[in-house]
Amino acid sequence: MNTDQQRLNQRLAATQPSATYRIIDRVAERRAAGARVISLCAGEPDFDTPPHVRQAGIQAIEHGHTRYTQVAGSRTLREAVAAKFRRENGLEVEWQDTLVCNGGKQVIYNALAATLDEGDEVLVPAPYWVSYPEMVQLCGGTSRIIRCEAGSGFKLTPAALQAAITPQTRWLILNSPSNPSGAVYRREELQALAEVLLKHPQVLILADDIYEHLIFDGQAFHTLAQVEPRLAPRTLTMNGVSKAYAMTGWRIGFATGPRWLLAAMEKLQGQQTSGACAISQQAAVAALNGPKDFILHSREVFQRRRDWMVARLNAIPGLKCAVPAGAFYVFVCCAGLLGRTSPGGRLLNSDEDLAHALLEEADVAVVHGSAFGLGPYLRIAYALDDPALQRACDAIERFCTAL
Repeated sequence: MNTDQQRLNQRLAATQPSATYRIIDRVAERRAAGARVISLCAGEPDFDTPPHVRQAGIQAIEHGHTRYTQVAGSRTLREAVAAKFRRENGLEVEWQDTLVCNGGKQVIYNALAATLDEGDEVLVPAPYWVSYPEMVQLCGGTSRIIRCEAGSGFKLTPAALQAAITPQTRWLILNSPSNPSGAVYRREELQALAEVLLKHPQVLILADDIYEHLIFDGQAFHTLAQVEPRLAPRTLTMNGVSKAYAMTGWRIGFATGPRWLLAAMEKLQGQQTSGACAISQQAAVAALNGPKDFILHSREVFQRRRDWMVARLNAIPGLKCAVPAGAFYVFVCCAGLLGRTSPGGRLLNSDEDLAHALLEEADVAVVHGSAFGLGPYLRIAYALDDPALQRACDAIERFCTAL
């Protein structure tokens, strides 16, 4: 084929594939070759979707809810979304102030694609979810990474925020609870950030609240537009059913924000994917309007797993792990293992080297922290049953003690 025919869009050519999915693909390859890999890299709950939600999806098929919906989502689901934001987040919104997308990822991408021009900057606190900078790149913007070290609890400080804002700043992305660190912003921390943002009216805020219900130790969840209503006219608050209701494959994300922004995102989506799956929308209505006992149960399970994982990993020489306040990840410092040689002869110069060695030599898949903008760390998901977590930690310990 003529090489000119293979020429890619320059933005896409400069974009890196998802580090998480690259590892997931390698896990699949190794399993296909007969290896018994334990994967601690996927960001999805290991529970089944709640029965009443699954039943709502089945009924949607049987009752003929299998056709196109409005691009912005069915009114029934948008009313449920608005009610959720009022009930759980104290945001006084109506159904017209909402938008439903094909997963939470599309919410974020649509917002950036609808608003970024060449030269616009997006503030991205690190560690960050791997897709944030790549989405900014694809949409023509520039990511301005703000390193948030362990000393600050992996959280953005007002001083760091103020120092990072320039006349070109268009967005701040704020994720709480955080993927990958599990950090959760307290009300007073959000208020302090809000005081900085109020001084810079050109900055839009994207509050990624997808792990909202996975927050531990009785800590309350807060979102920025709730804490500081004066920021609501320029804040997009996004969420979805994937993490809270174990519905990752149903692909339903949603948001509330200023109507001018939602209208632009809807316009883009109308030429891109159109509305989300009608069956999934019916199931999401059941999730948002139905009983919440599933959330309470899963939170209890994840907190117990978290406590066990932190204690177990901290007992392994060379690893150091803080206690995350939310999500279902531990962000483990592995600096104490670098510079050594693996049992298979690999020199471990970086956290990526360590992650590769764990997969190839210990059959345990984790994601290197540098993929999230901050190394040397490993992101380890504990969204697996107890026996699998036990086997994985045993394998990690054997590997580390053999270095």
